[in-house]
Parts: sequence; structure tokens; C-alpha cells
Amino acid sequence: MKISLNSIRNIVLQQHCADDVTAIGVDKLVEKIGAQLGAVEEIIDVGTKYKGIVVANVVSCDKHPNADKLSLCRIDDGGAAKDVERGEDGFVQVVCGALNVKAGLTVAWLPPGSTVPETVGKEPFVLEARELRGTVSNGMLASPKELALGDSHAGILEIDEDIKPGTDFAEAFGLKDDVVLDIENKMFTHRPDCFGFLGIARELAGIQQMPFKSPDWYRVDPKFPAPAGNELALNIKNDLFELVPRFSAIVMSDVKVGPSSTRMQVELAKIGQKSINNIVDFTNMYMLSTGQPLHAYDYDKVQALSNGEATIVVRHPHKGEKLRLLNGKEIEPRAEAIVIATDKQAIGLGGVMGGSETEVDENTKNIILESANFDMYSIRRTSMAHGLFTDAVTRFNKGQSPLQTLAVLAKIVNEIQTAGSGKVASQLIDVQHDVKPGGAITVDVNFINQRLGLKLSQAEIIKLLSNVEIHVHDVPDGVCVNAPFWRTDIEIPEDIVEEVGRLYGYDHLPLELPQRDVSPTAKDPLLTLKAEIRERLSQAGANEVLTYSFVHGDLLEKVGQGTDKAFQLSNALSPDLQYYRLSLLPSLLDKVHQNVKAGYDEFALFELGKTHSLDHAADDEAVPTEFEFTAFVVTAHDKLKKAGAAYYEARKYLENLADVGLEYKPIAEAMQQYPVVKPYDPARAALVSIKATGEFLGIIGEFTPSVRRNLKLPKFTAGFEVDTTVLQTAFEAARSYVPLPRFPKVTQDISLQVPAELPYQELYDFVWSELGKAQPENTLPSLGPVDIYQREDDPEHKHITLRLDIASYDRTMTDTEVNTLLDTVAAAAQAKLGAVRI
Repeated sequence: MKISLNSIRNIVLQQHCADDVTAIGVDKLVEKIGAQLGAVEEIIDVGTKYKGIVVANVVSCDKHPNADKLSLCRIDDGGAAKDVERGEDGFVQVVCGALNVKAGLTVAWLPPGSTVPETVGKEPFVLEARELRGTVSNGMLASPKELALGDSHAGILEIDEDIKPGTDFAEAFGLKDDVVLDIENKMFTHRPDCFGFLGIARELAGIQQMPFKSPDWYRVDPKFPAPAGNELALNIKNDLFELVPRFSAIVMSDVKVGPSSTRMQVELAKIGQKSINNIVDFTNMYMLSTGQPLHAYDYDKVQALSNGEATIVVRHPHKGEKLRLLNGKEIEPRAEAIVIATDKQAIGLGGVMGGSETEVDENTKNIILESANFDMYSIRRTSMAHGLFTDAVTRFNKGQSPLQTLAVLAKIVNEIQTAGSGKVASQLIDVQHDVKPGGAITVDVNFINQRLGLKLSQAEIIKLLSNVEIHVHDVPDGVCVNAPFWRTDIEIPEDIVEEVGRLYGYDHLPLELPQRDVSPTAKDPLLTLKAEIRERLSQAGANEVLTYSFVHGDLLEKVGQGTDKAFQLSNALSPDLQYYRLSLLPSLLDKVHQNVKAGYDEFALFELGKTHSLDHAADDEAVPTEFEFTAFVVTAHDKLKKAGAAYYEARKYLENLADVGLEYKPIAEAMQQYPVVKPYDPARAALVSIKATGEFLGIIGEFTPSVRRNLKLPKFTAGFEVDTTVLQTAFEAARSYVPLPRFPKVTQDISLQVPAELPYQELYDFVWSELGKAQPENTLPSLGPVDIYQREDDPEHKHITLRLDIASYDRTMTDTEVNTLLDTVAAAAQAKLGAVRI
């Protein structure tokens, strides 16, 4: 955001808004702006660019004797230039090729030794006296382009003011001592009013404790002049009130389009704006002054593109609709864009850029002036989608107030009338919906002081806020605030605190550290639990991975879960991250083949994370309920021909992790429909619960052939997924320390032939139970699987081998004692389960 200090000074003094807010000098002003308003990125000395340029009169203009397209001019510079060749009459000879040069013009003369302003900051072009077709030219008469005032290079600048020859050009137009400050835009993200000179002037007064009063014309309910002469009909229809809460317009006739005044061109050029014509320059000037973008349409062009009377419709674009913009670019507006159209076709991209088919040019006779308000988020998305970053976009995407459209529209209408450039030709058309000021905010004085560490009185707070025209009055122990119509950022008491602190000066706040309790922060139980899980699994040899919470729909399909239960993202980070995952396991399985290809033949992976499902949506369906889970996968390359079942390998990790008695049950057919169960092979998987409490923990098992095939998994692959929060229960119920016997243990195996349909877990639980009944006193047994085998010629039976380790705390046990114990267990197993000891 560039501001000219002279322009600010003129607004303040000429419109009697406040005392001179720039009187403290550039250095102190920049310091205060940086401390209380925004970061100043650059300080530009404007007068340097125009150093040495002189206002002169063209006394005579004759045809060049040796060139048809050149003129030989003699100019009166009042003797201002030194070391330049003059005639006996004191005038200076200059050769000029401009078509509009003639005697009597007041012009800008660049004498020898001066630099062309357009080239400053690039490759400076310094003028000198030199011959042109045999005649000496002392410098040049400058065009608006050469003076960096516009793009016109067809003719020299015709100064339209009565200025004495020899006057310094920079001094005549307020450039000599002017400074332009470039303030970082991001500092004003929530201050749309500060994107206008008027708002900046108000803030400069406020941070210097000076009262400010806006010009009388800047009000919510301005008066519009009645139409003069014949009225021109205009119909406006707004189909997008939610995106365009206010659309104000008025028609003006008998418009005289031409170059702007020299002073207007200079004012725009100071802050980097090029002059177009007087009408467009007026819209730009009042946008820069107030922050409210304006747009002018050629009325007759709009009418020619309408069915009958001139019509403007605010709508979304039609499918496949094209629009040619003022910059010459043709676009197909995004489907959600705001389009300004007639009842036949689009003529502008609302809030971003007008269309070329209705632009104001030198042939324009009648115009439509628009002052509207557009949704900041819609403008931002449209701007990004089409790569259009205009001054209007800069202001609209900060959230301009819809309450100021009429004030700015009334002012520009008055300016165009006063300048004799047009007449009002219609009543005001103000199409709006639910546009109203914000409500009152009551804030306690102590609330403000406690947060700022100050002891401001009620009167001091009122004075600070009143200086920037915030409507405020006292209430018992506090203040009641109504934000002015141009402030859209004041909504809650904390906004008032921020405003008071900023206006008072953050550098005046006491430099004291707040009192804080230094006792340690209570540990987060969930974080502590996760740290314990990571420790246990990593010590067991597993490696933690971290994957995205979002997955591709193809991955969900590959593991059999599908996408119908998953939340789909409308703004996915990439096409590969379309859905919230239903469980962690697919993300882990997706990494197995990549690691195998990388040369890792045997490994284990685990992840702690969140899952989501449409079956468990919160009350607000847009917000998914989150579940904390821990997933694990163990695998070995097929070439290793690893013995045993992967299921038991995964089970060892789970039992080491839980460190508590677990219960395993088959997956019922009714449960197999749930997405979390889908990857597992029901015949080789189990539901896991904590034996002591019966609380469901999760699922463990090997995977279906289709999952192994789709994800290229080795045959020896299994895993589990358990509820992280339930693991806390397991940790709390973990076994207490049991001392090991001093005497050696005895190890013996028992092999039992059982019916093929008998689950391993049922046999294991039975044998363990019988051991508990028959074991000698004061002994410590342990039981584990050795092998499960089924002969090809006997599909009705399988052989299960269990290994018993047992030791006594009192003595060394004998093989005979252990055999007797196993005989007892085998007899019970045969009687109860039909198991035959082999």
C-alpha cells in the first residue's frame, strides 16, 4: 500500500479533518507507523525523479526547415535554466516531434543535463543539447509517458494550469518535498479501511493522539442530485445476494471523456498508477482515497448488448461462457465466479476486472457508475483461479464495508458534475440485502487494563477511541462501543483491547513478565501412553512410520473397505489423498512392498494415528469423529521360506505390547461386514479382548489372498490394529513382577490330534486351565505353541504341539513328574475335546 505524505496532508487540511498529521517529520512518522500501524517497506523520495524539470511556455512553433514531422520551438523558461544557449530574446530553442505542439502551450521542459523521469530506476537517460537535422535542440518537451504520468506518447503534456514560466515542475505539483511510503499490505489484512488515504490519515491522527473527523461527504446516507434532463433507463438484477450484498449504480449522460487534469495525473503517478482518461482516473482516485473500488461502464455499449433497455445482472457464469477482459485476456470464468452481465452476455468479472466490450473510451457519451460490495472469499478464489491481481482485488479480498458504497458513489458523481464532465441521468439504483451496521460492544475498563497491564481511566479510553471516530460512551465501570461503518474488524471485546493498546502505543506498555506458576505441567495421559507404546514396539524390533491421514480411493478398494463409508475431501492436497482413512492398516500394508523392493527381507512396521468413518459421524456431520488406533504389520520375504504362521509372529508382538492376559475369539460372520475387518482372512484372524476385563482391544490376523495380491504382500504377512486408549487399560492391568525359580526348568512337548474344526485357542485355553488344576504346588509353568500340522490324507484332523516349561521354587523337578502332569492333561483333553495324544 503506497501513500503520498503530501496527498495525506492535503486530505487532512483541505477537508478540515485534523491538524497536519505529517508535521512531526518523515523519520518520526515512519517510526510511529512501524510501531503502531504497519511495517514500512520502502521510503521513496518522489521529487528526485523530477529534479531539474521546468514549466515553460511555447512562445513560437515553426516547421523544421529540414524535417516534415518536426517543429522548431522557442520556449520561455523565465531564465530558470543555467548554462543553456539562448537567443537574443532570452528564449531557448527546442526541436519537438509532437503533433499537438503549438504556440501558447504551457509544457514541461527537460533542459540539458536532466534525466527523463520514465527511465529513473532503469537505465537513466540523461538529456543533452544536440543537433536534430542540422538544428540544435536544447533538451526536450516531455510527453506524459516520458514524465511517468501515463502511457500516452503521442503528444507532449499540456499543462492545464496558469503557472509562471520557470517554475520548478516538482514544486508546482507538490512533488518536490513529497515522500511516498510503501507499507506492507499484510499488516492491513483485517483493516480494509486502511487501503485508502482517508483511512491512513485517520490512523496517523489516532496514533499521534489527535482527533480526526471524516469529510462531510463520507457518510452512510449521502444525498444524490436529481437527474438533469432526459433520464436513461437502467435495470439491475442481483441473483447472488449472499456474495454481492450491495450493488449501487447511477447513470450519467453527456460525458466528456479526455485526458485528466495535469494535477490528477501527477497524483496518480506518485503512487504508481497510470492515467487512462478522466472518467477512469476519477474511479481510481476515489478507490485510492477510500478503499472502495469503483467501475465505469459505457452505457450505450451495455444497452447494445441488452434486450431492449440497458440491463445489468449479477450472476454466476453460464457453462462454457467466455469473457474478454480490459487487459485483453479472454477467460472462461470459474463456475462459482461472480459475473456482471447484461440479460444476454457477460460483460465483467465482478470485483476483479471489467470487460473490454463495455469499457469507457474517447467515444463514450453516457456512463454507468458502479459502487458495489463483493464477498472477499469469492473474490480471492476467482483472482487465484485466473491469475488476476488487480487493485480492486487487493481491496475487496480484505472485506470492504458495504455501508460505504453510497458515500463514494455520491462523491465521484459530484466530482464529475463539478468538473463539467457529465450530468446525472438516472435515480440512484441501490440493490441490497441485509446490509446493516454491527451491534454495540460493552467492555469493562478493568477487562482492558488487565490485558494490557495499564491503568487507563475510562475517560482516557474514550478519548483514544474517539480520536479515530469509534462511537463510544461511558457505562458503569466500562465503555459501550459502536464501530463506525467503515470498520468491519471490530466484533468482540478483545478487538477493543487491541485497538486501545495500539492507539496508546505498545511501546508504552509495561515491560514486566506476568506472574506464572512454575510447577510442572501435568502430563497428557494420551501422549504418555503413546510414548510407552512406541517404546515397547521399538524395543521389540519394530519400526515406526508416519503416513497421511488421507488415502487414495484405490487403496481402500484394494483392501476391500471401499469408499462409501469414508469422508471425501473437497479440497484434497493431491489426487492421491482423496479420503479420510477408515483404519491405519491399509496405509501400513501399502508400505510393505516398497520396503521389500528396497531390499528389506524381514521387518515389522507400526503406526499410531487417527481414523474416521461416516458410521461414526459427530452431531455435526461435517465434523468426523476421531478414533485413536495403533496398527502393526510383520512380514518376511518369500525367499526366506520362514517357518510357522505369520499370525503367531504378530501375536508375539501384541502380547509383548499388552503384557497382560488376552483372549482371542473367531470373527463372527456378522462382524465381517465392517470396513476395519475387511482386509483380514476370517479363517486366520481373531478378535482380541483383555481377559481380565473383557474389554474389546482390536483385531489380529493374516490377510485375504486378494489383499495380498493387490498390494503384492509376501505370504508371511500378518498384523493387528488395536484401540490405543484401551491399551491404557491393559497397561494398568499388567502382570506384577513374578520372581523366577532358582531351580532349573523342565521342558516337554505335548502333541494332540484334534478335530480340524477345533480352534487352536480353545485347545490352548483348555490345556492351560487343566495345568493350573494339576500342577504341583509352588511351581511356575509357561505354555506356548510349537507347531500346527495337518496331513494331506487326513483333512478331518490336525496335530497341535504345545511346549510346557515348568520349574519349582523348592527343588529340581524330574521328567517323570512332568510326564505324569501331561498325562493328566491329555486324559482330560481326550474326555472333553476328543483329543488324542500322539
